[in-house]
Amino acid sequence: MDNYIKHKAEELEKSLVECRRDLHKHPETGWLEFRTAALAIKKLASLGYVIKMGAETNKADEMRGVPDKDTLAACRLRAVAQGGDAGLISGMDGGLTGFTAEMDFGGDGPRVGYRVDMDANDIAEAADEAHRPFREGFSSVNAGAMHACGHDAHVAVGLGVAEVVASLKDKLKGSLRLIFQPAEEGVRGARAMVGAGVTRGVDFLIGAHVSFQADHSGALICGATGFLASTKWDVSFTGKSAHAGAAPQEGKNALLAACCAALNLHAISRHAEGATRINVGKLVAGEGRNIVPAKALLIMETRGGSTALDEYMLGEAGTIIDAAARMYGCAYEIKVAGGSISGESDSGLADLIFETARAVPFYKDIVKMQEFGGGEDFSYMLQDVQEQGGQGVYIQVGADRTAGHHNERFDLDEAALCPAVELLSGSICRLLVK
Repeated sequence: MDNYIKHKAEELEKSLVECRRDLHKHPETGWLEFRTAALAIKKLASLGYVIKMGAETNKADEMRGVPDKDTLAACRLRAVAQGGDAGLISGMDGGLTGFTAEMDFGGDGPRVGYRVDMDANDIAEAADEAHRPFREGFSSVNAGAMHACGHDAHVAVGLGVAEVVASLKDKLKGSLRLIFQPAEEGVRGARAMVGAGVTRGVDFLIGAHVSFQADHSGALICGATGFLASTKWDVSFTGKSAHAGAAPQEGKNALLAACCAALNLHAISRHAEGATRINVGKLVAGEGRNIVPAKALLIMETRGGSTALDEYMLGEAGTIIDAAARMYGCAYEIKVAGGSISGESDSGLADLIFETARAVPFYKDIVKMQEFGGGEDFSYMLQDVQEQGGQGVYIQVGADRTAGHHNERFDLDEAALCPAVELLSGSICRLLVK
């Protein structure tokens, strides 16, 4: 079976690159993945997978950081104009872009889940000849959006895996459930899909990311430990505007309240029990130089080596925000824009990935398990499966890259796509083989 999978993956190499480049050219950010999801659904349905979408796979009241109605409507129209199926996209109203595709092979076998994240970043892509996607004509055509984290490759690889596994359906037992997730950036999407039950009944769950810590072609990390729990807050301060020269005493300065909060948030004491992080990533305030600012928006995140440590950071952050607002006579509102929990890959499933990788010549620098040191909302799916008695693993497949993740010049070695399909297909089939 290993040889068949290798040759089948190699047959798909050209289409993998074409798919990745098409998605790279048409990036869609969180909850706006209308075109991406529609293209993937059409492909998977043609392979015989049963599709569930819309409210069946996205719990609306668990969705965080959803764009406003005008943005959703505009991006739906854009997706159709760029080749997305209008009928399918109509079933994603409100940003319900996450979906599942399942194939039942019959027999008494396990249900394997494979998570594929689809969203792009809120970044303007580099537009000069030194950047290969621009030079070769597949850089982003959607203003302010870019696949700077490799999720375009994730979708291409996921569709490749789906095709390879489907071609082996007579040799397998159990079922494969592909989970195409929106809004991973900002850790917003997995919770809504878990709430809708997409991981219910899954015995083995696999997630994967291109490059990141496996930062060169030929590298592979078979399992991740130590996901940082994280919470994303949007904090709105509301004061009172006034003439800055004639009546400054009548104003309540929301800008100063937000600045006070920002400085003191970064002064929170770290914790002896593990890693903690905080970052104010954006602060927007004010109208003009002679107006006391009445409104300010502070966008921030906390992280912790455990869920408890993240909760410690949140508690301290809440105290500081409240005090800063009261100091300047302002009101404030906190909206949760996203979040993730801590988690650990199961060593037994990482061992299976390791054994599969030994048969894939591309992977020469293989690490069985490594501390992740970042947040990933795959952790919600991982925890749900583990609480049901199942196992989960998060893999990092190596690829050379031109810049770090979330950088305007990010690009990756497309020679890593085919081996990733081989590795993931082989691992899934080892779990499902008769």
